Amino acid sequence: MRPPRSTPRSRRAAAAALAALLALGAPATATAGPAGDPGRHRPCVASRPPEHGRARDILRIAEQAKADMGLKSVILRVTVDGRELVTTALGESMTGVPATPAMHFRNGNIAIAYMGTALLRLVDQGTVGLDDPVARWLPGLKDGDRITLRMLAASTTGLVDYVRLPAFQQAVVADPFRRWTADEVVRLSTSQDRWYAPGTNWSYSHANFVLLGAALEKITGTRLDVLLQRQVLGPLGLRETRNSFTPDIPEPVLHAFTSDRGTYEESTFWNPSWTTAPGAVETTDICDLARSAAGIGSGRLLSPASYRELLNPGTVGLGHATATCPAKICITQTEATHYGLGLLVLGDWVSQHPLFFGYSASQAYLPSERLSIAVSTTNGPDAAAGHTAHVITQRIAAALAPTHPIPDFG
Repeated sequence: MRPPRSTPRSRRAAAAALAALLALGAPATATAGPAGDPGRHRPCVASRPPEHGRARDILRIAEQAKADMGLKSVILRVTVDGRELVTTALGESMTGVPATPAMHFRNGNIAIAYMGTALLRLVDQGTVGLDDPVARWLPGLKDGDRITLRMLAASTTGLVDYVRLPAFQQAVVADPFRRWTADEVVRLSTSQDRWYAPGTNWSYSHANFVLLGAALEKITGTRLDVLLQRQVLGPLGLRETRNSFTPDIPEPVLHAFTSDRGTYEESTFWNPSWTTAPGAVETTDICDLARSAAGIGSGRLLSPASYRELLNPGTVGLGHATATCPAKICITQTEATHYGLGLLVLGDWVSQHPLFFGYSASQAYLPSERLSIAVSTTNGPDAAAGHTAHVITQRIAAALAPTHPIPDFG
């Protein structure tokens, strides 16, 4: 099938689609290599093809979703209490190259959950308080004396999301290989009027997490990628999860393709520098993603008090439309569906689901059942729009834990 030609209309549509990306990584501002050497260990591999039972049910869900959604690949891993239920890869990375569980892909806003956990570990260690004003470390930030670390991590600052700005969307679509700096993207947000006064409402903004990363570096005197490795990735055993200050992805690579610019093209190495804080633009594999779901979702690295803050830092009850903030941006935060510190609480699940130009991923954890679901997808030429990996995760959850469905957010 011949890909569609790019037209001004399709380019405008592609730019508009960016506004829905509550997704990935961040602006690179350094050229140094990754923190530490992950060393050699057994790669992530597929489990034996299941013939019956829950593992076979999961495989059927994935196969059906791949066909229904027009996906090029589906990679998944499901564990219960850390024990593998099923690990599999369907489809291709590139033409003639089968997808495998060992392939690396972008993990996007999942790294924001690592920043939230790292912040809470610093709270547990007595280094900072969640309600400390960020002006202490970011003196140039307007209203920094009224914005706290909690507000950055919980996304309640009122800062406009630069990803929603038409000029930014057009620039990214016009040159997806462009390297954006943290200063550039933050300036895009701070040059706009705030949606609301800090702490009085809720709205997602990528700028919050770029600033949170900068604050964490200033607080600790440590580069963010090194800090996350020490505080989160290392303790959770995430040996295939790492930052890169370039668009590179470690081998083996799960290649991505997208029609977001009006023609079906490879997007594997499009630059994710704008997506989150420098040092938190990461790649991972499906085994690490399942470990991440359990490690973050269980609060394993946190005190009981900090785990409660992780799941509800005061966001429940916030989120309402105002004269300056429409309901589709200031989304209502309820007990059932709300934002925590860098993650989503969806019913009984702790979740996050990034999206970036042909890549979709999802991690979800059900604490009561110690059930972890990790899914990664890439797009075929006629793929369905949106968070396809998260939709598959919802379907698997419905099959394995029917009394604990994963609701939609917003």
